[in-house]
Amino acid sequence: MTVSRRAVLLGTLAVGATAVTVASAGGCSSDDPTVSIAAGEPDGFYIEFANLLRPLLHAQVVPTLGSVQNIRSVSAGTADLGLALADALDAAQKGLPAFGRPVQLYALGRVYENYMQLVVRADSPVRAVADLAGRAVSLGANGSGAALFGERLFATAGVMLGQARHLSLKDAVGALREDMIDAMLWSGGVPTEVLAQADREWGIRLLELGAYVPELRRRYGRYYNEVALPAGTYRAAGAVHTVGVPNLLVAGSHCPDQVVRNTVRVLVEHAGQLVPKQARGTQYLDVGNLINTEPLPLHPAAAETYRALRG
Repeated sequence: MTVSRRAVLLGTLAVGATAVTVASAGGCSSDDPTVSIAAGEPDGFYIEFANLLRPLLHAQVVPTLGSVQNIRSVSAGTADLGLALADALDAAQKGLPAFGRPVQLYALGRVYENYMQLVVRADSPVRAVADLAGRAVSLGANGSGAALFGERLFATAGVMLGQARHLSLKDAVGALREDMIDAMLWSGGVPTEVLAQADREWGIRLLELGAYVPELRRRYGRYYNEVALPAGTYRAAGAVHTVGVPNLLVAGSHCPDQVVRNTVRVLVEHAGQLVPKQARGTQYLDVGNLINTEPLPLHPAAAETYRALRG
């Protein structure tokens, strides 16, 4: 799949203003005009998307480390809504080690796709994943979807790292610049501005990951897609095939139906306002794609609202 610029606009649905009544942070009570969204790291795609939702939902955007932390927060009721990668949600449902017990959430919609970006310095001798054997790599912050994916990637590749570190985006870029690590893994939109700035200042490359998709899918499920990032995504990176993973906007069982209905209406009726700048990736903000929320079921109130909007 080649990444398009903005495949987001609605087909036949009318775009209109919506009066939004939303829910409280932490309790999702419809009496309070605020909803909390567990988002992601500063400068990342999740936080940018959540900030676009914020004025439309009168929301509080909560910075986090990413998908795994967001799933835990929504499940515990400390956040009303959250953004998470589909593979992390599958792991949560199954109670895999990152979660310890099965976690059941509901989807409000599939909102876009994240791109796994395995980054090295432009002057690095590392040309392929296999070259990272025995080297130091940041797999992403603890609590991020990248960290979960990184463990799977290197297990699939049969590569034993010398040191697996868990750094935030900002810290990983700094460590790569100073040659403290040999590579960093980031899950986000393209281009991610922090990486684009690093590319302008000292040069980066992305390693090819597309060849691992068939085995990743066989081992862990069909949430992984091979995607082509065109030359020019980053100045020195060139064209590269990597792994795309869909993102879902999720809620827990504590969230009232009316909050879910209002949020779905915002996703549909304000789709054109919900495209982050890091949106060279394929977007899913039309009803046909929003409702494709594997591995989670749609929240019943979300399904009802989509049916009403489609007529």
